Amino acid sequence: MEELNKHFINNNRRHFLKKLGFGIGGLAAASLLDPFSSISGQNQFNQATGLNLPHFAPKAKRIIYLFQSGGPSQLELFDYKPLLDKMRGQDLPDSVRKGQRLTGMTSGQERFPLVGSNFKFNQYGESQAWVSDLMPYTAKIVDELCFIKSMHTEAINHDPAITFFQTGSQQTGRPSMGSWFSYGLGSLNENLPAFTVLLSRGTGRPFSQPLYSRLWGNGFLSSLHQGVQFRSGKDPVLYLKDPEGMTRGERRKMLDYISELNHKQEEEFGDPEINSRIAQYEMAYRMQTSVPETMNIDDEPEHIIKMYGANASTPGTYAANCLLARRLVEKDVRFVQLYHMGWDQHFDLPSQIERQAKDIDQGTAALILDLKQRGLLEDTLVVWGGEFGRTNYSQGTLTETNYGRDHHPKCFTMFMAGGGVKPGFTYGETDDFGYNIVKDPMHVHDLQATIMHQMGIDHTKFTYKHQGRRFRLTDVSGHVVNDILV
Repeated sequence: MEELNKHFINNNRRHFLKKLGFGIGGLAAASLLDPFSSISGQNQFNQATGLNLPHFAPKAKRIIYLFQSGGPSQLELFDYKPLLDKMRGQDLPDSVRKGQRLTGMTSGQERFPLVGSNFKFNQYGESQAWVSDLMPYTAKIVDELCFIKSMHTEAINHDPAITFFQTGSQQTGRPSMGSWFSYGLGSLNENLPAFTVLLSRGTGRPFSQPLYSRLWGNGFLSSLHQGVQFRSGKDPVLYLKDPEGMTRGERRKMLDYISELNHKQEEEFGDPEINSRIAQYEMAYRMQTSVPETMNIDDEPEHIIKMYGANASTPGTYAANCLLARRLVEKDVRFVQLYHMGWDQHFDLPSQIERQAKDIDQGTAALILDLKQRGLLEDTLVVWGGEFGRTNYSQGTLTETNYGRDHHPKCFTMFMAGGGVKPGFTYGETDDFGYNIVKDPMHVHDLQATIMHQMGIDHTKFTYKHQGRRFRLTDVSGHVVNDILV
């Protein structure tokens, strides 16, 4: 029976190799021998993946995705709606709501009193973009930003909504966006992961919605492409250090011996994950030097630290992670995912969002300016936004000074910078109530398709066959929004 099992395993291996050249695991060996081979030119065939990527010349080489977890209120930050101030306390008209779905947190309310922002708005820059007083640093760089005020999504609750943005599906199990880029385009730096993750917790509502590691998982792709979380503690990457008493030379000998055993196992059983395991061991070995060097900001000039703000020297804060994001892309990390939690203001919104905005405002602006002054913004795409927006009516009791807002997936605001998007530009428009889109809607899959386009990828052609179906990040929809591109 054992011999029969081996026969079928090896038959599957031969079929796998016939279909995919050297198999997914071959990407590991390819990256060790020549990590730049898959991106050295246009339309280069990658034997490891069987892909011709990029499909065309990219405008961006790297991505920094500043994900604001919890759903920032567009009505307090960027989407100015003076009508809501005039109609404060009046019920949301049925003609505006049109029976749209509500969450269980407000569907039982007897009234839906409209509420404008407690914060003032002004127009800034040559683009005359509207920004609230909550974001004074961002207001100074509006001419570098491309605002998208007509984002919309299908999910109304946090977990499926975040999963949708990160993986293209509300259901779990799909590869994250960073994993897709790692798989398709490979690494630009053999000493650091292609896809890294940084987490920070905001002061607005610090213990609200949790985040799960599957959001930066590899799904059905090789585990080589999962995001590597960089932490703020003593060990930035878990299990990276050598055991106590082991020297660097002993570590090298151990890895060589383990690699030899793994190669023999791969030859016998043909499991592509074995090659991924070999590559991960080797990457960890190289990261023992590269990660501490990257995480150590002692070499940063004092004026750069001040530019990012008082918290830039405090590991784990948003400002510190923005500075690390710049250091990572400076070392050609392909995809940096930064999650900032705390935007879920269902109650006590004015005081919560004031603290939350202060967490991110200076660091975000500093990151974009820092990238620009180093010549990195031109080919680094920065994306800022959450999983949905907030309602124009108050959740719970509305008073003169206090209110909350529920989830609103029908329209919200994001912004982008660099990487070939139009600076000083606003795309899309919502109605006077800030409840529905009236011009140029942009769906989640449209955003994903546009991001991929800037990285030189045709999203309709970038697929992976799994369990008999060809999957892609944008599933079966999405189109490139050329109006926001240079």
